[in-house]
Amino acid sequence: MPESLPPSPRTLAALRQSGWTSRTVKEEVRANFLRALAAGEELFPGIIGYDDTVIPEIDIALIAGHDMLFLGEKGQAKSRLMRLLARFLDEWVPYLDDPAIPLHDDPLRPITSAGRRLVAGRAEAEVPIAWWHRSGRYVERLAPGTKFADIIGEIDPAKLVGGTSMASEEAIHLGLIPRMHRAIFAMNELPELDELVQVGMFNVLEERDVQIRGYPVKFDIDVMLLFSANPSTYNRSGKVIPQLKDRIGSVIHTHYPRERALGIRMVEQEAGVEADGSWPVLVPPFMKEVVEQITISARASKYVDQQSGVSARFSIANYRTMVASARHRAVRLGERPAVPRISDLGHLYASSLGKLELDLMGSHQLSERQVLDAIIAEAVGTVFGEYVERHSLDGIAKVFSEGMKIEVGDAVPSADYRRIVSDIPELWERAFEVNVAADPAVRASCIEFVLAGLWASERISRLQSHGRTIYDTRRR
Repeated sequence: MPESLPPSPRTLAALRQSGWTSRTVKEEVRANFLRALAAGEELFPGIIGYDDTVIPEIDIALIAGHDMLFLGEKGQAKSRLMRLLARFLDEWVPYLDDPAIPLHDDPLRPITSAGRRLVAGRAEAEVPIAWWHRSGRYVERLAPGTKFADIIGEIDPAKLVGGTSMASEEAIHLGLIPRMHRAIFAMNELPELDELVQVGMFNVLEERDVQIRGYPVKFDIDVMLLFSANPSTYNRSGKVIPQLKDRIGSVIHTHYPRERALGIRMVEQEAGVEADGSWPVLVPPFMKEVVEQITISARASKYVDQQSGVSARFSIANYRTMVASARHRAVRLGERPAVPRISDLGHLYASSLGKLELDLMGSHQLSERQVLDAIIAEAVGTVFGEYVERHSLDGIAKVFSEGMKIEVGDAVPSADYRRIVSDIPELWERAFEVNVAADPAVRASCIEFVLAGLWASERISRLQSHGRTIYDTRRR
């Protein structure tokens, strides 16, 4: 939304008197970026984990005035980074306000025939000016299904019937890129773009003009072009024409969070579920770690197609599902706050299946559900192992190995878990550094985490059925 009202000049004469000067999109972006950098402003709000890797490369590309390709697996904030570049545009730019002009023509440097005729045929005090806000100066398109006419243009048959020559500029119905003159255009999934359209984009990058059906129409198009792609398709021969690759100024390589803590920060920022005041929720640290570790384990799993990647949306969707399950239980049982447990992860099939692409060579006969079960078990075991080492849970493991049979579940009231730890409350308090007696829901979550960890480390067995889970002290 506009941060301020548009400037006051409404005619070309008033615009000249105001001292406004023309500059290209890349000059505009560079100048505003350098100002923000010098002022110490946050350059890419909401982007986590790229401070020392991706962001410096973008900074340099902006200063260099390059078109950019963001190369990385799905869910690595490529589209978000592209959209954030629009914040370095001027808030308002003037354009010739005439319905005969098919784009936002620069009043001081018009590129269309209609714009030049308007400026040449009237006194400057009579040439109307309007203002274009930067919120409208960014547009993106998804490559699959995109046609030449969509982003470059096509001959308009209605104008030919009216007597307009095919070689005339007025005969063309302009596509998205020419209409984004003086703006930013982004193309997602570039390798999926038809080769004919790639040739048209190459011509825009090389000559900054438009050629349609063999009729060269010279437009000095001023547009900043951004692209995104997955390495597995971008690097495949024949997917992107070499001439187009060669004209892209900078390739920005993105990546997944390199530390689990960064992934958790990202999930907390994007999920936004704990701030929902409809029913309070408290997520124990180990549950956050387990959800993010599920994603990390999936990214390393031999059963998952690593060329496709595992999106950050996988973590976010799973986190929301886990919290939703906890809230559902808390509302039904009248418990406040809602505290997620390991048994809530039993609902992750709904938010996970479809987001994992199996490696057909590695998964063999395993179903997607079986792969997810194995990944969740590995994640629980990994986080549990860290807690055992950090908090000395061996004492608890010993107690549970002395002949106990325990039933838990996502619908079991938290108060029912008290009897499970009635003989060893001191161990629980030392292990998790919480007063478990004061918060039954947190105690229940801790208990399930330890039980699941003991199962994942193959110390006890587990039987799951219809939302209930029975842990048995028999060795697996």
